[in-house]
Formats: sequence, C-alpha cells, structure tokens
Amino acid sequence: MSFLSETLSRVKPSPTIAMTAKAAELKAAGRNVIGLSAGEPDFDTPQNIKDAAVAAIAAGKTKYTAPDGIPELKQAVCAKMKRDHGLDYTPAQVSVGTGGKQTLYNALMATLNPGDEVVIPAPYWVSYPDMVLLAGGTPVVVETALKNNFKLTADQLEAAITPKTKWFIFNSPSNPTGAGYSRDELKALTEVLMRHPHVWVMTDDMYEHLAYDGFEFCTPAQVEPGLYERTLTCNGVSKAYAMTGWRIGYAAGPENLIGAMRKVQSQSTSNPCSVSQWAAVEALNGTQAFLAPNNKTFKRRRDLVVSMLSEIEGITCPTPEGAFYVYPSIAGLIGKTTPAGKRIETDEDFATALLEEADVAVVFGAAFGLSPNFRVSYATSDAALEEACRRIQAFCAALT
Repeated sequence: MSFLSETLSRVKPSPTIAMTAKAAELKAAGRNVIGLSAGEPDFDTPQNIKDAAVAAIAAGKTKYTAPDGIPELKQAVCAKMKRDHGLDYTPAQVSVGTGGKQTLYNALMATLNPGDEVVIPAPYWVSYPDMVLLAGGTPVVVETALKNNFKLTADQLEAAITPKTKWFIFNSPSNPTGAGYSRDELKALTEVLMRHPHVWVMTDDMYEHLAYDGFEFCTPAQVEPGLYERTLTCNGVSKAYAMTGWRIGYAAGPENLIGAMRKVQSQSTSNPCSVSQWAAVEALNGTQAFLAPNNKTFKRRRDLVVSMLSEIEGITCPTPEGAFYVYPSIAGLIGKTTPAGKRIETDEDFATALLEEADVAVVFGAAFGLSPNFRVSYATSDAALEEACRRIQAFCAALT
C-alpha cells in the first residue's frame, strides 16, 4: 500500500516549471541556454510599489492580517472592478490569496464534489485540470482550433455542458496562446451560459492589461450582467505589475462563495504576506502610467517573434491579441529527424531536442492540452528573443 494519497496520483508536476528547471541545470553546467519557458515579465516591479512595501515594513505592518486580505486591499479591488469593468462589489465579496493560483484553487476546493464537471478550453494554463482533479472534480477539456485562433466557439461550449457541469473556466487573454476574446465573441459564450443556470463561471483575467493592436479587454460579468451572481472574477498583480514573486491574487464574487473560500484559506495558508498586500494596494490605487510603455515593448517583442517563427517552413504562428506568449503549430515538422538523430514524433520530442541540441527552452504543447504546438514566452529581452529565434530557425532548417 502506498503511503501517498490516491488523489496525488491523479495529478502531475507543472511542465512549465520542469522545463525551466531543466534549462537551469544546463545553464549551471556551462551551456548558453536561452529560456523562453517562464511566464514572468522581465521588467522590475515599479518603484512606487516597492516604496509602498518599504513604507509598510517601516510602519510595522508585518503582523498577521485577516485570513483573506486587509480591508484596504479589498477596497482597492472593489475600486478597480468599478473603474475598469463597471462592476459593483463590496469588500465582503472579495478574497485575497497568495497569488492568483490560490484563489482559483480555493474556489474549486470549496465547491467541487465527486462527479462535478469543469469545462476547460484547450490549450489551457497547465494548472487548471490538475487543480480540478485535486479538488475531486472531473475536467472536461474542449479542444479549440488554430483556424479559430484557439478560441472556444459557442457551439463547442454548448456541447460540453451536461447536468453535471459546475464550472466553466475562462481565460482571456490566454496563457498559452495569447488569444483574446472580443466583446462579441464573449457575448456568444455568455448567451450559452445564460441558458444553463446551473453552470458557474470562473474567469482568469490575469493578463487583462497586456493587450495589443486596439484589442479591448472585457470580462464575462461585464458583458452579461445576468451572470453576476454566478461568476467569480479572478485576477492578480503578478503579470501587469511585474510582481510575480510578491504572490498576491484576488477574486470577486458572491458573498457566500467568498466566505467558503475564506474557510479553505483560513485552514491552509491563512493570510497572504502582509507587506505584499500593502504593495498591491499601491499597485491598484497608484499610477498606471507604466502599463502603456510596457505594452509597447511587449508588442514589439511579439511582432519580432511572430515574424521570425513564421519564416520557418513547417511552423504556423498566429498573432495573439494579448499576454506575452505565442503558440506556434509544428504540424509540418512531425516525423522529421534532428541533426543528432532524434525523430520528432510529438511536440515534447521537439521541445526536448530544441533544448538539448540548440540550447533554447520552450514548453511543449501537450502540457497545455493541445498538440502539436509549443509555447514561447516573449517576456525577455529583444536580443535574447532574436538569438533564440535564429537558433530555432537553424534547428528547424537542419531537420531531415
């Protein structure tokens, strides 16, 4: 009999973290590896946010807080929701967690029973299905298509919903594709959800501020007010504010759900870091002036990567609307052989060979539930991106 939980056997470690760790090992061994696998901005946290953290430390704001966030941060979240989306929430409807991942996990742990289904469009962020499994639910993965820019259609959503469906997880702009749903595309999905009142909506809006080419972000409860009472709108400060290590995420939704999430958090991690919470207050309430220049940089990088990858025969690379990822198809490379004699049967084979033979770390598409693809994070310097894309071009050109 195994000492470990049977539940644990249903999940796997994060492939993005695994690929980043493997790249770090090669770097430590002296290899000139370029990492394009981590979903983390290379910008520093803005100075006003760092100053707020220092001020909080100096003021002694280093004690326990309420389990799911200080009142000031909850109020800042309410103000942000009203300002950006026209949505009215009270602090009692807000939960603050240790990163966006915890708020999603808390909600699933607080609501799922064995047999409950959660609809997840693929490609998806690697953690969604495993969090559902850990919480005792059943992920229902719906594969999207390259021809639709990896966006779920209303017909696909309708077909996936059953009497057992409890949640629909929605992420726009998307990790890993960068695909952003327009208001009309989102309206088509919310019309389906309005016909199924037993289905709740969990939105992951983490990349809302990272949008390009005039794309206008909107969130489901904003597009369809009728979904307000069964939507958990989740977000955080990690990506747009370059605060990945500060570990602050938040969610707004119905008070009874927020209370249940508080119960889960109070018996697991308890409160997020107090200093990080005060930094997040400044992030949400303070100047947003750095967002536009950061986005300009990300757009330039996106265009560089899409352009260079699109030159490769056998690769199709759509242009994403947001986030800082591209998700090229390698359908035209399957079956080929690398210079070292490795046959590429899967996108994992491709990513592994690319790392071992060309010193470029990407994440294979199977990790995100849709193959044959790979994810590139362009949240790194222009010079590193250009060199990495040159290496990918040379690697692919040498395939036979």
